[in-house]
Amino acid sequence: MDTKIEELSKLPNIGKTLAEKLVLIGIENASQLRNTGTENVFIRLKTVDKDACINMLCAIEGAILGIRWHDLEKVRKEELKAFFRMTNIS
Repeated sequence: MDTKIEELSKLPNIGKTLAEKLVLIGIENASQLRNTGTENVFIRLKTVDKDACINMLCAIEGAILGIRWHDLEKVRKEELKAFFRMTNIS
């Protein structure tokens, strides 16, 4: 396995498939993920995965914070849901 994918896969919520997509959009490590930010990473992911979902968005946020996405604060989850709805307007 690619060392970039391996490193990203060590983060909470990031499996091999999501790690591969992150590398595809130029996110190669945890520092780049944090510096790019949840919403910007998700926008970039949508360019390679038109089916990127709310769970993926929350997974990215959790990975940046170092927690499981299920443990995100309720207010932040609502912000992410609102952002997700905005990115899915046809």
